Amino acid sequence: MAINNTEAVKKTLPRRYRKERHFRLIGLSAIFIGLAFVFLLFYNIISKGYSAFTQSYIELPITFSEEMIDPKGDRDPKVIAGANYSGLIKKVMRDQFPDVKGRKIKRKLYRIVSSGAGYDLQAMVVNDHSLIGQTKTLWLLADDEVDMYMKGYVSDVEKRTPDAEATVTVTDGKVLIQSRGQFTGLVEIARASAEEVIRQGDRRISRVKSRQQSVKDDLENQRQLLDEATNYGHVKSIERISEVIQDLEGRIASLQSEIDALEKRVASIQATLDIPDGILQQTPESASLLIKMHGGVVKVASLSADIINGESLVALKETTPLQPGEWEILSIQTPEQDRRFSDRSIAWAEILKSKGMIESKFNVPFFTHGDSREPEQSGIAGALMGSFYTLVVTLLLSFPIGVATAIYLEEFAPKNRWSDLIEVNINNLAAVPSIVFGLLGLAVFINFFGMPRSAPVVGGVVLTLMTLPTIIIASRAALKSVPPSIREAALGMGASRMQTIFHHVLPLAMPGMLTGSIIGMAQALGETAPLLMIGMVAFIVDIPGSAFDPSTVLPVQIYLWADSPERAFVERTSAAIIVLLVFLITMNALAVLLRKKFERRW
Repeated sequence: MAINNTEAVKKTLPRRYRKERHFRLIGLSAIFIGLAFVFLLFYNIISKGYSAFTQSYIELPITFSEEMIDPKGDRDPKVIAGANYSGLIKKVMRDQFPDVKGRKIKRKLYRIVSSGAGYDLQAMVVNDHSLIGQTKTLWLLADDEVDMYMKGYVSDVEKRTPDAEATVTVTDGKVLIQSRGQFTGLVEIARASAEEVIRQGDRRISRVKSRQQSVKDDLENQRQLLDEATNYGHVKSIERISEVIQDLEGRIASLQSEIDALEKRVASIQATLDIPDGILQQTPESASLLIKMHGGVVKVASLSADIINGESLVALKETTPLQPGEWEILSIQTPEQDRRFSDRSIAWAEILKSKGMIESKFNVPFFTHGDSREPEQSGIAGALMGSFYTLVVTLLLSFPIGVATAIYLEEFAPKNRWSDLIEVNINNLAAVPSIVFGLLGLAVFINFFGMPRSAPVVGGVVLTLMTLPTIIIASRAALKSVPPSIREAALGMGASRMQTIFHHVLPLAMPGMLTGSIIGMAQALGETAPLLMIGMVAFIVDIPGSAFDPSTVLPVQIYLWADSPERAFVERTSAAIIVLLVFLITMNALAVLLRKKFERRW
């Protein structure tokens, strides 16, 4: 019988080993999938946010004119603080591009530099009056659109340097460039762009015709209803339906006008393409073609294989023939009408870059400034300080309360129905949605006790309620892990129960308590929902100086930036997430290190 049992077991061994291998494979697959998602998350965030740690700066020679800053020369702080510092920057920009005329174009030119750069100059002069009357070369923040262009986020830009000669003729701002057979590549780009415009036009015509047909069907239905109302003599219905019919007929006529305009536009572009070796006209829907030469920039208006007709965006310094390598062609794939950064602004940025006046530097304001509506001026300093004060309040309240509660429940509380009820409620409290704690903070701490709204002290109290269950449960587990022999030995040596707990048990349980507290703090650092309810979602520019000043926290700052439409806020959102992840990983790593360093193996 024993032999038969052994043989039966041997027969099942391959199947059992196979199941074990399958289970191990499933476990490894689960780990691999989890790591893959973590890697994907980090790659997505880092790839979008790493560029926010650099910022484009423009080098400008700023003259702190005494006439503009302190006309009377009495160094009155109010007069100095109220001077027009933006005017100093505007004057320098006009000097850099003296050919710029017209108020509208000048406003575009001034926007190359950050709108907050004037405040930076104001702070410099207010702190150092000796700057008045001097000329200083300063690196000022560039506008966020300039920064996005320099980082390649505005559009795909292809640059090429022709290895050929060309002649240049300028007449009233119109530029003629001639070079035999050297513009074939540009013609191909322009032709491909025009063909794409035609395809987009055909698709749009099809959509408009579909809408028009739908309106025509509605019109036919309304006419049938009008006939029925006329037969029955319903005067009010006749008036109402007649108004609807009139409105539908107007919409049909409007859509037909749109169709005619689109068809005319498409036919015009197609006619240009049908001419062999003809001159291609650039349209607002076409990819922009810019030529940088002789210290200026020309925008291509029409071109053929040998000739380019263009408009001067930045005036040329000379019109001598171009030699190989002396000019550069920029092909900007996104049409000008589909982007905020215009061709003229690109031309100014390229000229400044060629002069070495635009550079990418470490983004110090990101870590020293508070929030701002201007992306290049915005930073996380206010949110970091708000998170710091909030966590300090949370730690000062939750750690002693949580540890004291754990000691009482584990060491002193009688084991009866009431202590069981308290334990169950503590465990249930850990499962309460965090936003409920925010509602409690709004109703009790703000509305009833009158605590300051949007202040870290309120956020800290709310997060204390949320963190307490984590600390209590971790602290009780740490106390349970201390062997009973420690207590018995202390009591046997004559120590009181209080002395036993605080002199012997608590020091041995402290590593586990610290681990639970740090994990609870990390959880609190990443919370957003409860803080939204107590007003810490407000737009706060100033950096808080105490736990009672209005503030926001890092997760809420991320939420606010993610809702902003500017492209530059996308990278700043990801950069703020990177900073938050660094803090969270550091706190969790600290918890692991403390546990490994101080824990005892029993």
